Amino acid sequence: MPLTVKLSSSSVLDSSAEVIAVGVTEAALEKQKALVALDEALHEQLFVHAGRAKFTGAVGQVLDIPTWGHLPAARLVLVGMGKIKGSPDLAALRTLAAAASRQALSAASLALALPEKASGLEQLRAVGEGLGLGAYRFTKYLTGKRRPESELAEVEVCRSGKHTPAEAKALQTGVAVAASVALARDAVNEPPNELTPEGLAELARDIAKRGKLKLKVLDKKGIAAANMKLHYAVGQGSTNEPRFIHLTYQPSKPRAKLVFVGKGLTFDSGGLCIKPAQGMGEMKSDMGGAAAVLALMDAVAALKPGVEVHGIVGAAENMPDGNAYRPGDVFGSLDGKTVEIINTDAEGRLVLADALAYARQLEPDLIVDAATLTGACLVALGKNCSAYYVEDDKTAKRFEAAAAQAGEQFWRMPLLEELREQLKSDVADLKHTGERYGGSISAALFLQEFVGDTPWIHCDVAGPVLAERPRGIYPKGGTGHPVLTFISFVESFG
Repeated sequence: MPLTVKLSSSSVLDSSAEVIAVGVTEAALEKQKALVALDEALHEQLFVHAGRAKFTGAVGQVLDIPTWGHLPAARLVLVGMGKIKGSPDLAALRTLAAAASRQALSAASLALALPEKASGLEQLRAVGEGLGLGAYRFTKYLTGKRRPESELAEVEVCRSGKHTPAEAKALQTGVAVAASVALARDAVNEPPNELTPEGLAELARDIAKRGKLKLKVLDKKGIAAANMKLHYAVGQGSTNEPRFIHLTYQPSKPRAKLVFVGKGLTFDSGGLCIKPAQGMGEMKSDMGGAAAVLALMDAVAALKPGVEVHGIVGAAENMPDGNAYRPGDVFGSLDGKTVEIINTDAEGRLVLADALAYARQLEPDLIVDAATLTGACLVALGKNCSAYYVEDDKTAKRFEAAAAQAGEQFWRMPLLEELREQLKSDVADLKHTGERYGGSISAALFLQEFVGDTPWIHCDVAGPVLAERPRGIYPKGGTGHPVLTFISFVESFG
């Protein structure tokens, strides 16, 4: 059931929703007008209860209490927003709304009181995004008593004063963006026996049909005919054949041409260099970069920015088989360079190499790739932060601004030239892996060999695409990272 969200001029005190939610800053509770009104309505029990629970409004704190029949709503949720001076930023509003709707998942309706200084169109869109993101649940394969008995269906966003059609539209735009992010979450959460490379292609077909986008899909024979030998090699050991996907959004007078490339390994067993059993199940998320690119294209079709955007996905399944590629093999590539295979578990960069070379032929202003590429990135930055690589400082600042607006964590990493020596092969133009140390950097350097002189950003998103527990705007499981960053980045070009 789609989430219905509407603006209201009513106070949450009068709302008939089952749950009402209020954002609380980390300051004296008694000095926050909304809380004072709620305390009076609850016969001066709110501050008493908050004190006993040691609720201070710190980031991440949530206080969920009954209203004891003193309000039409059955429950009151206070969401900590931390120390905020002035108007809360977009990330804070998005997180507030997500926490509120997540807390109300067992209810049918929610009323959210907006902070007083959160009234602009961008703020309302961020609230809509947060509400949709927090209401997300993946229940497709649950049956019987395991299925949730109820789901959040209606949200009333309460803000004093009259509201305009533009404000209502901004809120709905946010809900639509959240629905696009949900596509990426669903794709990561799908079991690998269901979401194969052809499954990713089918998702792209749905997006193209709904958004009226151009679509090109190559099957295994088409990949071979296109001379994408590295992509073909990775997928040749699986009965689920590889796919190459290209979606295009093209406005009448584009201000720029951007190409996003996603790694789409729908399952990565490691191939002949097979992974340990522990943790292999999480390798269904090895298409997180591709999921983000497809979700971006769905959002772009809805938002209609003045930028030409291409979404490219190299999809394959990396399996051990008599026909699987081997360490020691040498393959050509779409770029023309030959590559010696060192470790079949470093397959993602091979698929990306051909996809990046294809992207370069489109003559874009910038290529951005997203890939769950290396465990080394996890070691360096943990599970909540992605690495990104770019040479141009101006582009880096633009990307960092987009990530900050989206509330997603990225850290710029260096392209250390001395590590390029590790990629020299005795029998081919390149080896596709280097030494253990600096593994995320050497992987980025390998990819750089296939973009030529085209400006390029590489995003190693191995950590944040899959979460072990809910955090901020992210649920447990597939998170949809870094879709919001990519959307914000596209919109920064117009």
